[in-house]
Amino acid sequence: MDRAAPVLFVGVTGGLIALAAALLVATALGVALRRRAGRFRSSSAVTAGTAGTAGKTSRAEAGALTEADLGSSLGAQATLVQFSTVFCAPCRPTRQILAQVADMTDGVTHVEIDAASRLDLVRRLRINSTPTILVLGPDGAIIRRAVGLPRKADVIAALGSVIPGPGPYGAAE
Repeated sequence: MDRAAPVLFVGVTGGLIALAAALLVATALGVALRRRAGRFRSSSAVTAGTAGTAGKTSRAEAGALTEADLGSSLGAQATLVQFSTVFCAPCRPTRQILAQVADMTDGVTHVEIDAASRLDLVRRLRINSTPTILVLGPDGAIIRRAVGLPRKADVIAALGSVIPGPGPYGAAE
């Protein structure tokens, strides 16, 4: 019995070390994902992997959406597309932020798409989680992309990269 106690102690110590290491890795990964959530990426990262093979270069394959894809008209200057699901908790505040920005910016529309009902778009655009926000140019080209709840300032900045001129509000910045 005396020999079993050191063996159990070593086994428990090794398990605790493994548990602490797993918690440390999970925490670091969680912090990294949290910092990345809601941040907009540029179009080069968005369209990587969406172009067709064998020389096909249609608008849909080149990272663009049409009015038929959206089921709505494109904005004159930009379109904010939000992919949501019914049970997505951050989708509601995302919807509110995007609607507010679209309402205060001329020529910008907000379109919400239920990801569960449009699996064709979800697969084509590689939407892996909701909410996913796409910023489209006036021609439907995907300019920016964000996953997660964005900040209002980040949405406005993403629109600033699409809308030409002094800024999304029409006044000099």
